[in-house]
Amino acid sequence: MTALDPAVRDLAGALGVATEYWDWQGRHVAVGSDVLVPVLAALGVDASTPSAAAAALAEQRSRRWRQPLPPCTVVRAGRSARVDLHIDEGASARAWVVLEDDGERHDVLSVGADPRRVAARRVDGRLVAEVTVELPDDLPIGWHTLHVAAASAALVVTPDRLPDPMPGARAWGFLTQLYQVRSRRSWGLGDIGDLADLASWSGHELGAGFVLVNPLHAGAPSLPMEPSPYLPVTRRFTHPIYLRPDAVPEAAYLPVTERAALEALAAAVRSRSAGEPGALLDRDTAWTAKRAALELLVGVPLSPGRAASLAAYREREGDGLLDFATWCAIVEDRGGPWQCWPEPLRDPRSPAVAAERDRLAPTVELHVRAQWWLDEQLAAAQSAARAAGMVVGVVHDLAVGVHREGFDAWAEPDVLAQGVVVGAPPDAFNQQGQSWSQPPWRPDALAEAAYLPYRDMLRTVLRHAGGLRVDHVLGLFRLWWVPEGMTPDRGTYVRYDHEALVGILALEALRAGALVVGEDLGTVEPWVRDVLRERGLLGTSVLWFERDADGRPLPPEHWRELCLATVTTHDLPPTAGYLRGEHLRIRSELGLLTRPVEEERAIDAADQQAWLDTLRGRGLLRAGAGPRETVEALHRLVAAAPSRLLGVALTDAVGDLRAQNQPGTTQEYPNWRVPLTDSAGRPVLLEDLASSDSVRSLARAVALG
Repeated sequence: MTALDPAVRDLAGALGVATEYWDWQGRHVAVGSDVLVPVLAALGVDASTPSAAAAALAEQRSRRWRQPLPPCTVVRAGRSARVDLHIDEGASARAWVVLEDDGERHDVLSVGADPRRVAARRVDGRLVAEVTVELPDDLPIGWHTLHVAAASAALVVTPDRLPDPMPGARAWGFLTQLYQVRSRRSWGLGDIGDLADLASWSGHELGAGFVLVNPLHAGAPSLPMEPSPYLPVTRRFTHPIYLRPDAVPEAAYLPVTERAALEALAAAVRSRSAGEPGALLDRDTAWTAKRAALELLVGVPLSPGRAASLAAYREREGDGLLDFATWCAIVEDRGGPWQCWPEPLRDPRSPAVAAERDRLAPTVELHVRAQWWLDEQLAAAQSAARAAGMVVGVVHDLAVGVHREGFDAWAEPDVLAQGVVVGAPPDAFNQQGQSWSQPPWRPDALAEAAYLPYRDMLRTVLRHAGGLRVDHVLGLFRLWWVPEGMTPDRGTYVRYDHEALVGILALEALRAGALVVGEDLGTVEPWVRDVLRERGLLGTSVLWFERDADGRPLPPEHWRELCLATVTTHDLPPTAGYLRGEHLRIRSELGLLTRPVEEERAIDAADQQAWLDTLRGRGLLRAGAGPRETVEALHRLVAAAPSRLLGVALTDAVGDLRAQNQPGTTQEYPNWRVPLTDSAGRPVLLEDLASSDSVRSLARAVALG
C-alpha cells in the first residue's frame, strides 16, 4: 500500500478519523487514502491532494481561535472544569453562567490574557490570545449558558454517575419485538395496547420487572413500509403503526356510521392477519387500515379538556412536531424520497414548504394527532407496567441511526454526514462486515448544534420509559464509516466526544428516572466498558459470547453486575434454533461465511458442547435432555450471574425457532417480518401466553435461578 501523505494523516487525526486499527482477528490494518479521502469529505474537508489536505489542516488548527467560546461545553457535576476562550490580546472580559431554570447568574471569574500560557496568534488580521476560565464545581446539572462579554454558548452539566434506580434489586423481564406480539384485539401487528397487556400480565402473574421492546421509532407513512425497526425516518417520534385506533379516547364519540366503519376496518385486518403457519407479518395491510382509522378519528371534535391536552403537547414538542407532521403530509402527497422533490421543498424552512403545510393542513393535523395519541398510549403502557409491580417497566430501544431518505435527513441535513454510511467491520459472526445504510451524525456539526438534536431525541424516547437500551452503544464512542459504494469491510472508525454523548444520555435518563443499558457487543475497546461502568450505565452480556481469556465459557459468577444478561439476542436465532445450527444454515445458504461451512460447524459444535458440559457439570442438565430442557437450563445458568437485569427472549419462552433478523442481509432473508410462533411454526397470540406451560416453566426457571 502506498504510504499515507503526512498531511492527510495529520488531518485525519485532527478530526478523529482512524488511519489504522486492529481487526477482529488481531491483525493490524492500515487505512488507505481511498477510504480516508471520502470519509474526510463527509466531514466537510478536502483531502483529495496533499496540498488540499495541508490547507484543510491549517484551517482546522485556526478555526477554534476564531471562536470566543466552544459551541458547547459538557462537564460533570461536582468537578471543576476548564474552558479555553479566545479574546483579543491584551483585552479582558467577564465570564458568567446563566442557569437553565431560574436564569440566575453565576460569575465565573475575570478573564485576562496571559501571554505566558499560549502565544497569541494572528487570526484574520488580529492578534488573538487563548485564556482559560475555571468553572466552579457546584453548578447544578442542566442545560445552562456560558457568557463571555458579547459571546455565549451552551454549557451542559451532566451527572457524574447515573444513580441506581433500583438499589440492591435484580429483575428479569421479557425481550420482544412488539410487532410480533399480536393479540385478538390488535390490528394485524402487536401494538402499544398489547405492550400494556404483556407488561401487566407478566408483572402480576410472573413477577417480571420489565419488558424490553424493539425501537418504536417512526417510519415513513407510505407503502411499502420499511420492515426494520432499526432503520427509522426519525428517532424522535413514534411509528403510528403501533397505535391502537379503537383505544383512542375520541373513538368513543364517533357517530354510529363512522364507529361501524372503524369496527369494520379492525375486523378486516384481524381476519386477514390470522394467517397460516409460516405466513409473514403484513405491515402494509395493517397500516392501510390504521391510516383509514386515523381519518375517522381526526374528525371527532375535541372536548375542552382534550383540546387543552393537545395544545400542551404541541407546545412541549415545538417546531419539531410540526415539521415532522408536515414532512409526513408531503410524503403522502408526493411520495419519496424527498431528495427527488422540487428544490424549494428540500428546505424545511422555505416558503414553499410553508405553503405546502397550509395546503395539506388536514393531513398535517392528522399526523400531529397521531403522535399525541401515541404519546398517551405509551404513557398508559408504562403506568400499567408499574401498577403491575414492575420495578423498571417498559425499556425502550434506541436505534443507531436513521434512514438517509427520512425526516431527520430532510430536517437537519447539516448534522448528518453525506457520502458515507454507518456499519460494522467484519467480526466472527458477520465476517463480511455490515452496512446499515444510515448517514452518521457528524461529530463536529453535532457539537456546533450544541447537541440539541441528540437531546430532543432522547427526551422523547425516555419520556414514558423505565429504561433505555442503546443499540450499538459503541456509536457514542466511535462509529464505522463506510464510503458509499464500498463494501462494509472498506471503512474506518470516526471518533465522537463520548464524554459529551454519554454525559447527556445520563442527564436525560436521570431526569426521566430511567436506567440505561448499552449494547456493548462486537469489537469493543476495553476502556469503553470502564466508562459505562463509571457513569452508571449497564452493559450487555450474551451467554454465547461470554468467554475467558482462553476461550472457555466464563462462569456466570464472573459476569458483570451492571449488566443486562441474556442467553440470546435478536441478531441470533431463538435458543432452540441456535442449538440446532440455524445461524449457520442461514449464513451458509446466503453466502455470508468467509470460512468453509464445515469449519464453522466444527467451531460452533465445540462452542456449544463447552456450554452443555458446563450445564451438566453444575447439575443443571440431565443426559438425553431435549431442546426445551436445554433452553431452561441455559437460562438457569444465566440467572446465576450477579447481573442486575436478566432478559428472557419471548421467542425462547414459546419455543420459536426462526431468526428475526440476519445481519448483512436486506431482501435475502425476511428480516423483521417473522411472527411469533411455537416450535411447530403455529402462530402464538398474546392470549396464548397466559395458558402456556412452557412460558410459565421458563419464568420459574429464571426466578429459581
